[in-house]
This record gives sequence, C-alpha cells and structure tokens, in this order.
Amino acid sequence: MTESDTGCLNLRWAAALLAGLTAGGVSSLVLSPGSRSTPLVIAAQRSTGLALIPILDERSAGFFALGAARAANRPVALLATSGSAPAHWYPAVVEASESGVPLVLLSADRPPTLRGFGANQTIDQTRLFGAFAREAHDPGLPRVDQAALAAIAALGRRAAAVAAGPRPGPVQINLPFEEPLVPAGDCTEAVPAGVTASAIPRGWAEDGAAGSSLTPIALPPGRGLVVVGPGRFGAELPAALRHAAHRLALPVLADPLSGLRFGPAADAVLCNYDALLRNADAARALRPDWVLRFGGAPVSKVLGQWLAGIPALLVDPAGGWRDPEHGVLRRLVAEPASVCAALSPGGAPDTAWATRWRQADQKVGALAETHLNAAPWCEAQVIRTLLAHLPAGEALLCANSLPIRQLDAWSGTRTEPLRLHGNRGASGIDGQLSTLAGLNHAARAGEGPPCWALLGDLSAVHDLSGWLLAEHLRRPVVVINNAGGRIFDYLPQHGLPDFARLWRTPVAPDFGRLAGTFGFVHRRISGADALAQALDAATAAETSSPARRPLLEVCIDAHASRSVHRGLWDAVAAMSL
Repeated sequence: MTESDTGCLNLRWAAALLAGLTAGGVSSLVLSPGSRSTPLVIAAQRSTGLALIPILDERSAGFFALGAARAANRPVALLATSGSAPAHWYPAVVEASESGVPLVLLSADRPPTLRGFGANQTIDQTRLFGAFAREAHDPGLPRVDQAALAAIAALGRRAAAVAAGPRPGPVQINLPFEEPLVPAGDCTEAVPAGVTASAIPRGWAEDGAAGSSLTPIALPPGRGLVVVGPGRFGAELPAALRHAAHRLALPVLADPLSGLRFGPAADAVLCNYDALLRNADAARALRPDWVLRFGGAPVSKVLGQWLAGIPALLVDPAGGWRDPEHGVLRRLVAEPASVCAALSPGGAPDTAWATRWRQADQKVGALAETHLNAAPWCEAQVIRTLLAHLPAGEALLCANSLPIRQLDAWSGTRTEPLRLHGNRGASGIDGQLSTLAGLNHAARAGEGPPCWALLGDLSAVHDLSGWLLAEHLRRPVVVINNAGGRIFDYLPQHGLPDFARLWRTPVAPDFGRLAGTFGFVHRRISGADALAQALDAATAAETSSPARRPLLEVCIDAHASRSVHRGLWDAVAAMSL
C-alpha cells in the first residue's frame, strides 16, 4: 500500500465511523487541534450532518460538550489528538458519568506498535477513563475491506446508542492512525454503498426502556423476518410472538436456545434454516428487507453469515449489543413481549411471503426425515431419540462445540415444553458437568426443573472436577463419544497436516472406569433402540432408586456421521425450493 493509499484509507475509515455516529443521532463534534486526529477532522468537514465546534483547551472542550449534550438530551462527540490531550477531558467525563450525560469520546492515537517504546506523544489510551466510561473500544488500525468499514460504522451507531441508552454516559472509542494523516490526492471516494444506512426506519429511531409502556412501533415497508437467538425470555413471549407473527405475516426463525422450539408455540416457528440456507437459490429468494432480532447471536453459523448486511432492529431488555454481523441499525431496550404487542405493520401484511418461508422449511424438514431414516447411526439420531424421551417440563443442558450445532440442525420442534440450557456467553466446552450440578442443585430447591445433559467426549473430560459433584445430579448424562473434537471435521482445518493430533485431539477416555470411580452407573450404547430403552429405564428408575445417576456413553462412527450430514446438505442444495 502506498503512502497516498494510507491517507485515503484513514479518511474512509474515519468517514465510516462518523456516518455511523450521525446515523445514531450525533450532530455535533467538539474538537481540539492536533495532528493525529486529522483524518477525523477532514472526514467531519465532509460530513453533511455534523456541526464542528473547535475549542483550544481540551478541559474546556469536555465541559462544553457536557453542557451541550445535557441541554439537547442527545450524545455529543469529543475529539482530541493523542497523548495527554484526552486526559484533560477527565473531570468532564467523571461528571458526565455520574450525572448520566451522553458523550462519545474519540481519542486519536498513534499505532499500537509504538505503545510502550517511548515514542513521542504516545501513552496507553485504551480504557483511559476506567469505570467512568460505559464502554471503551479500541478497534485497531484502519482496514480497507468492506466488512471492516461496515464494522466501524456499526461501532459508531452502537456508541451513540449506548451513550444515550437506559444508563446514559460517556463511551470511548480509541482510534490509532498510521501516517500519512493527510491524503496525497483528492481522495474523493465516499464511504462505500451499504456501509451505513442513510436513515433509520420510522419506529426504530429511539431506544426504549425495559418495562416501559411502548408506543406503537411501525415496521418498515417490505419483507420482514424475525430471528430469535439464545436468551432467557419471559413466559409471555411465546404467545405474544405467535400472535404478532400471525398478525403481521412474519416468518420466525427460532434458535434452539430461544426456548421457542419446545412448547405450545412451537408450531409458529421455523427451525430447518441451517440446511435450507445452504440452497443458494432459496437463500437469495428468501432474503428479507429487514430483520427484527431478539436474543443473542444464533448458533447456526450459516444463518449468521446470511444475516450480514440486512438492516436489523435488536431488542434486548438487558441493554446488550449482540451484533456480530454489524447489521443492527438501532437497539431497543425493552421486554420482547411488549415489543411484539407494540408492532404495527409498515404496509399490508404479505401472507405469501410467510407462506413461502413455511413451505420451504417444511420441504427441508421432510427431506431431512427421509434422509435420516436411511442413514447409519449418528448424532442426529441420538438427538431425535433423546428429545422424544425427555419428560415434558424438564430441562436439558447441551454442551458447546458440535453437540449444540447438531441439536440446532436436528432438533425439530415439539409441543411438550422443554427448557434447554447452554453456556453460549463465551461458548466454551469447560465446566459443563459443574454447570449441570448447579442446575440440579437449584432444581432440588424448587428453582427449576430437573436437568439432563448432552455432552461431547471432550467436554465431559474437560471438567473432571465436575464428576465429583455427581451427588447433585438428578437425571442421566448422555455423552457422545465420537473420538475427539469432531467439529473440526466440518471446518477449514480438516485435512491440514497432523490434523487429528493438533485439532481433533482425541483423548480416548475409558468412560466405564470414570463412571465407576465417581459413582455413576455406566452403559455403552451403539444404536437408537438401545438408547431409547436406556432412557426409558432411567426415567422409570428415578422413582425407585435415584441414588446413582446413569452415564450413557453413546458411541458414534464420526466418519459415517460426517457423510450423513454432508449428504443432507448436498441434497438440500440441489432441491427446488
């Protein structure tokens, strides 16, 4: 990259950030002079929706921005160069934090390679304001690709929303830039199309407050879609969402950890999207104009990638910002059931659109059923058998990595209620048995139903100390033994040199000995009928002899299983939907 390219890259990066900030409601930028902040100043000069207010003294600039934001009740942005300059904002930042005034703090910085090496005007500016900033971001050096520009624009929208959110206050974005800071040429190229929306759709303009009485939320015109990711939702949501989806003709894609696939509202949701969206024609034809999202990022990577670039409204009563695809234009901090009740159509409901989605989902579901009936014993059949035998109203903890993805792909729906648990905050395979013990301890105190478990072999041995907590368990533990981390068999690492030893890492535990050591009753299973019998026996034994919990080791030929899954995906990709 030439020097002139770096100058233009800095400018485009800064322009994308400011576009996100202005889309989020920032209309004033208070700046103090400096060199390192030059790309942001030039970008601000070219912005059509941003007033520039230069103030020499950063301390004075900070309090000026504080007053302006307090009077307008909307976020104001502050900009300073690197070094001690942004530190002079500190008193104003403290006051803004304590009094709940929205500020966006743009601290220009030198490249990270200069930090800690005695470079001039270079200090560690990351998290400079500590607990007084609601959030602090350090996105790194500018990058040229479309996805990176979309991400920095999304960060601008997020910073404005968080600063003005239910707990208003300062948000810092630390922005390092390489030299040259001034473009050598005209560098007239604007932010690429699609990086940020020119306008927020009507009804999506402001954050709400959790538990507040919501005014009607007008949906944008065009074809909409609801995606419900992992989350703990109130008991009112299934009925409210079902009613809204029917009233507004909205297809609802429900992640297994949403809880909506299992219970009386299951007939209102679609669950075969992970396979469906592998059909390129269907993925194009079923792409919506906008998405209404509840909960966290979905388990399905295929769905997550497909959602990229689709404008979205995120509903999160906890005030989180779960948007890895960078498509959220606005976040609404409110109870999901209340939002469902407040939705009003942006036009006549398109019943044909909802019907098309449902028919495609049903076709894929029927194909999957036929494919699985002819397939050898694999994880899909384990999941179908387990879900068919879990008593209504009880719970299941599903481990991360491959088990939760297999459950996402194969669970289907059921009208009997089931509470599904999964540690998807950081999605680690650690601590699964200990989590299970805690869930069952709470169940003994009447704070939830008894909980079963579906683990992989690696997650089962990763938490060996959790085996010591067997006395807390109330239901069987099902362990899929497929000889290691088989999720990598479906990822690009598959086939790399020394793949099995360095990625799959099989441990070949003797689960029979482990079970005996820690007080479990071990049974090795290699077929659907045997698993069904073991599950029935475990349920019946609960009333007579609950002292020792069963450990059901389900043995899988992972190579055959991979062929089953690849075969289904190929069949779906080739079918007419």
